[in-house]
Amino acid sequence: MEIEKEVLNEKKIERLKEKSREYSVKDGMFSTVKTSIVDNYMTPFAIAINSPNYFIGLLSSIPGILGPFTQLHSSKLIGKIKRKKIVLTSVFFEILSWIPLSIIAILYYYNYMANILPLMLLIFFSYYVITSNAGTSAWFSWIGDLVDEKYRGRWFSKRHAIFSFVSLSTSLLSALLLDFLKKHDLTMLGFIILFVIAFFSRIISRYYLSKKYEPKIKIRKEEYFNFFDFIKKAPYNNFGRFAIFRALLNMTVAIAGPYFTVYMLETLNFSYLQLILVHMSAVFYTIIIVRYWGKFSDKYGNYEVLKITTVIIAIIPLTWLINDNIWFLILVPQLISGIGWGGFNLAASNYVFDCVTPQKRGLVFSYYELLNGIGVFIGAGIGSLMVAYLDISFMHVFLFLFLVSSIGRIIVSITMLKKIKEVKNKKKFKTSSFIKSIIVKARRHNDKEHREY
Repeated sequence: MEIEKEVLNEKKIERLKEKSREYSVKDGMFSTVKTSIVDNYMTPFAIAINSPNYFIGLLSSIPGILGPFTQLHSSKLIGKIKRKKIVLTSVFFEILSWIPLSIIAILYYYNYMANILPLMLLIFFSYYVITSNAGTSAWFSWIGDLVDEKYRGRWFSKRHAIFSFVSLSTSLLSALLLDFLKKHDLTMLGFIILFVIAFFSRIISRYYLSKKYEPKIKIRKEEYFNFFDFIKKAPYNNFGRFAIFRALLNMTVAIAGPYFTVYMLETLNFSYLQLILVHMSAVFYTIIIVRYWGKFSDKYGNYEVLKITTVIIAIIPLTWLINDNIWFLILVPQLISGIGWGGFNLAASNYVFDCVTPQKRGLVFSYYELLNGIGVFIGAGIGSLMVAYLDISFMHVFLFLFLVSSIGRIIVSITMLKKIKEVKNKKKFKTSSFIKSIIVKARRHNDKEHREY
């Protein structure tokens, strides 16, 4: 009788998990609408309210360090407070952040307090970053308990593909709206509309979050360790070395990251639609490629994906130095970016799941993100200082930042990748065997087509 009850409970829990995964996709779709507005239009908004170029770096560096610090403190609540409550509370206060951001756009529209609006943007965007990160560790721990590790790579890749499509659609429609209103000198009205859309999208997202099931978790006191213990042990364990690698890579990426948008809007004079076509082309390529990375990681492991994609990521900024034609940017740098970052982000997230036990997942993830935040803070700070004080005549300062970023990525790849390893028992990847398997599959496909003909 007891065994039958346990079996029934297990089946019930599995059904709840399955339904929660469905809610997670719905929640994520509306959250992605909000995120695509933040990721693609916060820098253009800062430019539109006449923020200086060095300020764009600050917009990445200061909030970039505040978010992980918030995660660090909120992760200590896991086990004391339900993860679901932490996430829902965090999202509630994040929703409120869109009110002052909309007010900034309204004030600029009416030309009121225009001189201090960039500073206000930095303050309230920092508030947004803090509130949006407060529940991240709890969410990461929560979602890890809802997705079985056997199909984690495939599930996250499908989820990512859906969200990429939503992001692509949102960004393109937003660009068309902004360009249309810009022709009528109503650009600020466009940003107000986008911020209101983000506000309501996150409300709907929170509704689906509230319907998800939360598996029980117990955190023992002996499993707690502080950030400085994590740092001291990091060079001597596999996950610690991976965390250092990711932080260093983020640092090199952040040197140039905030300035690709500024370069296109101010130097190349792209419209909002042209800007988003370049940005979203990488997302489009990711939609196509990410499911293959998911299958590849399930078969060969996340480390193999990291090895391949880090090399790809390293050369992306170099391709921006070759040509500034919009079609070249879409077909070459962004194709490489979509392939590289699509696989890297998927593998990096799954690698954390693979390395860390469920009980420590939220805490370790917060330390991992704090280390990443420090990397972003330093990198974006370096980029901001270079833009403000570097005086060079042999090339455009933004292109020089891209060059420095690429060299930094290459150095990190060469020095750090060899220090980490795969933690799961996966099939050993061999380039020659992989190419042969592709050729065999292609031949079978051609033979099938001929037979059908």
